[in-house]
Amino acid sequence: MDLISQNHNNKNPNTTLSTQHASSPPPSSRYENQKRRDWNTFCQYLRNHRPPLSPPSCSGAHVLEFLRYLDQFGKTKVHHQNCAFFGLPNPPAPCPCPLRQAWGSLDALIGRLRAAYEENGGAPDTSPFGSRSVRIFLREIRDFQAKSRGVSYEKKRKRVNNKQITQSPSQPPLPPQPLEQQQQGQSMMANYHHGAT
Repeated sequence: MDLISQNHNNKNPNTTLSTQHASSPPPSSRYENQKRRDWNTFCQYLRNHRPPLSPPSCSGAHVLEFLRYLDQFGKTKVHHQNCAFFGLPNPPAPCPCPLRQAWGSLDALIGRLRAAYEENGGAPDTSPFGSRSVRIFLREIRDFQAKSRGVSYEKKRKRVNNKQITQSPSQPPLPPQPLEQQQQGQSMMANYHHGAT
């Protein structure tokens, strides 16, 4: 009986899988995979550059060239200032304005490249991805796209629970509202939002 159960355990697919997974490295996350692809793309861009460059020899100016190169593959409509749809979040008709890389995509890309640069031996204080010119460029892109597309890129505030109200430390805490007043306030806000749209 022992011999049969040992043979049965050895042929158990779950046992085989668990030993295979234990010996292989854990799968990379989506972020890690994307970071690796972005780094490889940037390094390929540097190799194709005239003259060819290596990551340690590139500057913020080369990073800006790379971002401008990527713009041709963008999918976000960015209206010119003289376009009739400038500032409209949902234009009613098509226009000839160009497609660009969205600011959020560029910002995330720079974050991943900055991390990859450091993982590949680059010093954080010499990273071309953290240079002043790149930060200014991203801020200008964000501001122009916000105006062009009628979209706000303001940082979102954390939601505060209805019972937690921000006060200055010198004020005494507010007394809790009865349930009726809370519901009345919520229905008034719902009516306000429906009337505004």
